[in-house]
Amino acid sequence: MKNNDDVLRALYATIEERRVEHVDGSYTCYLFEQGIDKICKKVGEEAAETIIAAKNDDNAALTGEIADLVYHVFVLMAQKGVTPDELFAELDKRSGKTGNLKAMKKVDKNT
Repeated sequence: MKNNDDVLRALYATIEERRVEHVDGSYTCYLFEQGIDKICKKVGEEAAETIIAAKNDDNAALTGEIADLVYHVFVLMAQKGVTPDELFAELDKRSGKTGNLKAMKKVDKNT
């Protein structure tokens, strides 16, 4: 079994290949052909579906929706030229932060 880093890098490499070279019947190629608006729309849809799956207490469905979301975020990254190394570096940088909880805004639930 591949380690997690290898799985994500392989996914991104396949997405990058599809961005550069058209493959008939490829959903990834279709997304790139449709452009940034379609890609962003899919990221939003998958984020919403992830939220719904989480609220439904179905971990199998949640895992599937998270996988869909990650895939579409990687397509967005490739479209915008963001690499996994940049993402991993940012996550690594953030992993050392502590005590950065922002003050919560009080919301009047009656409005």
